[in-house]
Amino acid sequence: MAPKGKAGTKGKKQIFEENRETLRFYLRIILGASAVYALVNLVIFYSAASAWTWVAFVFSLVVYGTSYRSMNSMAKPSFTDDGSLADGGIDLNMEQGMAEHLKDVILLTAIVQVLSCFSLYVWYFWLLAPGRALYLLWVNILGPWFTAEASPAAQEPNEKKQRRQERRQMKRF
Repeated sequence: MAPKGKAGTKGKKQIFEENRETLRFYLRIILGASAVYALVNLVIFYSAASAWTWVAFVFSLVVYGTSYRSMNSMAKPSFTDDGSLADGGIDLNMEQGMAEHLKDVILLTAIVQVLSCFSLYVWYFWLLAPGRALYLLWVNILGPWFTAEASPAAQEPNEKKQRRQERRQMKRF
């Protein structure tokens, strides 16, 4: 049963603490997935490692680095001169925020990276990320722009036509 009333808001200290825990959690995921991949593909099966193994590893490191750095900069707190917390930064756990998409990219990359220890073909699943980005671009920006109605000046004759049709229908009855 959903709680009734207005949703509670978070304080800046709570946002600061949750952001710190979130960043720590995703750093562990990044380090763990990279360690598993490096251990399996670049240490144990070093003789079978191809150039694509190294390219995939560097690609994942770049994705991790940019995503984590973006999340870190969004969550950057600001302090006053006396050292107290002035702002906790943007809430990384906010639903439908940019941080949500960055966390999804990190998780997708980690899953693909670990599963690619079995086969490099698993990297094709990473194409889900640009597919999702194109979907969001269409739904939020391009779709509404292409399907937007004409300017208000062009809508006036339509309103007049509609009123005229309503009057004609009223005369028939």
